[in-house]
Amino acid sequence: MTLTTNAFSDGRAIPVRFSQAAEGAASGGGTSPALEWANAPDNTQSFMLHMHDLEAARGGTTEDQAHWVVWNMPASATGLPEGVPSGSRLADGSYQISASGPMYRGPGAPASGPRHHYVFEVYALDIMLDVRPTEDAFETRRAVLAAMQGHVVGKAVL
Repeated sequence: MTLTTNAFSDGRAIPVRFSQAAEGAASGGGTSPALEWANAPDNTQSFMLHMHDLEAARGGTTEDQAHWVVWNMPASATGLPEGVPSGSRLADGSYQISASGPMYRGPGAPASGPRHHYVFEVYALDIMLDVRPTEDAFETRRAVLAAMQGHVVGKAVL
């Protein structure tokens, strides 16, 4: 599988408009970048997207920051548009959550540094996940990741 965006180059700085520092960013979210994926296996039933910050450790745990988790995107999906609206349930029936709530949470590392590394991962799954969002993004992410075990048939990283 491949995962791409026209919003920025892989390995380069993510533009401010997609960060928590963006002017008018609702609750620190920023605008989500458009993402596209291709070459999913034939037995794909759904997709899951996980955006996280590799440098952030949450409250003395090994968990990193949950910037965006989107799951149960239909097998027919080939990406997400720029500016996905907030809300737990998206128009295609998928769910989303982040540490900021039911929305995209853009990069938020301090401008003074050091730079953080944000990873977008898309997983092709052979099932739809029986997971509903809770109030806690980290609890929800753990449930989604646990439900995926044994059902990943493809993965791409940006």
